[in-house]
Amino acid sequence: MIHQFPLRTLLVDDEPLAISRLRRLLGRYTDTFELVGEAANGLDGLKAVEALQPDLIFLDIEMPGLNGFEMLAKLPYLPIVVFATAYDDYAVRAFEENSIDYLLKPIEPERLEKTVERIRKTRSAPTGASPDLRHVLELLKPKKELHSISVKTGDRILLIPLTNVAFFEAEDKYVLLHTVDGQQFLTSHTLTALEEKLPDTFTRISRSTLLNARHIQEIQRHFNGKFIVVMRDKKSTQLLTGSSYHDNLKSLMEL
Repeated sequence: MIHQFPLRTLLVDDEPLAISRLRRLLGRYTDTFELVGEAANGLDGLKAVEALQPDLIFLDIEMPGLNGFEMLAKLPYLPIVVFATAYDDYAVRAFEENSIDYLLKPIEPERLEKTVERIRKTRSAPTGASPDLRHVLELLKPKKELHSISVKTGDRILLIPLTNVAFFEAEDKYVLLHTVDGQQFLTSHTLTALEEKLPDTFTRISRSTLLNARHIQEIQRHFNGKFIVVMRDKKSTQLLTGSSYHDNLKSLMEL
């Protein structure tokens, strides 16, 4: 969809001074922006977007009620979005890598000028889902923190603390959980599903092995760039990295 200038623009921020400053700065670009509304939190912002159908939103992230990410997730369509944020470095890197525009607070006129030039140059945005923006929202969505894995043994369901898990191993159609004290349990999860759910301390080192790096005892170089990982479990288990996965281990251990 091609947006005609000036773009119908909505400001969403819970800080009155930030709204006032941005309104004043945007006043220099009346040929580019037509301010159609303001909202002081994510819930009001959601209502304003639905009522006003803006072409563009300048959006804060940290707000009471609904934050900026949560607000966007509830919208039936995505306007052009420029984040105005004092958010952390991780979010900023995610924005940069996915070509999402952002302004760090306090907003400086010189940085806003670059945003204006970019908007004037691109002029267009999808009316449906925006792949880049949807992707970055997924990256920044808080993950539920897992502390244990449930396994079934007979008529009982046990909760195995992640701190007691040495590694997971796939055998045929099954995945076995191996504990530090030498026990093993059959799980109902695939390695891929576990890889997505578990904390970053768990690393896939082969097609059949996902290990807990906190229980690595030593790493030995092997042939063809592979490694043997000796675990700090009761059996001092030795695990071989796969040719497609050894970079995961190298990155984790900064080898």
